[in-house]
Amino acid sequence: MKFWNFKQTDNTEEVELRIDGDIVDDDETWIYEWFKQPCASPNSFREELKTFKNKNLTIWIDSYGGSVFAATGIYNALKEHKGNIRVKIDGKAMSAATLIAMAGDHVAMSPAAIMMVHNPLTFAQGYAEDLRKTAEVLDEVKDAIINTYQLKTKRPRSKISELMDNETYMSAKSALAEGFIDEILYSDGEDYTETYNFDFSRKTIVNSASETVDKILEFKASQKAQNQQKEPEEESINTQNTLKYLEMEETLNGKNLK
Repeated sequence: MKFWNFKQTDNTEEVELRIDGDIVDDDETWIYEWFKQPCASPNSFREELKTFKNKNLTIWIDSYGGSVFAATGIYNALKEHKGNIRVKIDGKAMSAATLIAMAGDHVAMSPAAIMMVHNPLTFAQGYAEDLRKTAEVLDEVKDAIINTYQLKTKRPRSKISELMDNETYMSAKSALAEGFIDEILYSDGEDYTETYNFDFSRKTIVNSASETVDKILEFKASQKAQNQQKEPEEESINTQNTLKYLEMEETLNGKNLK
């Protein structure tokens, strides 16, 4: 299942696009399709985007994120698109989803929405040299992410790096103040100069496409365990009812099992 949905509007020169769900690499889509979870690969996204060549796009984003490499592929496809791109964040744009948002010529955000930026993360195992190499790769990936954010925000790299280090959650006010968005939706010209950023532990949300799969497998395992537990419980109830029935029969016959 795709995590996007292209919708032709009444205006033939404009197309509406929704991005809801995990952003995954091409070689991971099969497991999402198996469990019928929304997702997409950059290659399939690019192919469908070609059918709307030169049309203006309105992109609604509500995503926890996923693979930074997949998001980069989608970001590049949108930057190459010849039409105007307007991004609207109506729920959440977190982790890799923020990279896609940065492709917009104009980025707006609901006052009820949340944006989150953090350092790239991965899972690794191996010898000490392997882990050092992994850390170096993560540093380079972070540098590339900062490039993308800086093109939009025009903020110093040190400031962007600090926001990522702190795993910063931003309200629409904060995102506007930091330059990640250009407008707060439905604001009617209100003053949003007072801003607050909120830092949360990574334990709050682990933005990885594999998290959704883990939850699916966890749920299926728990359902199986519950079904297995029900059988002995039902047998126990049936046994108790049988004993009660026999006890009543014996009592009526002048005997008592007790």
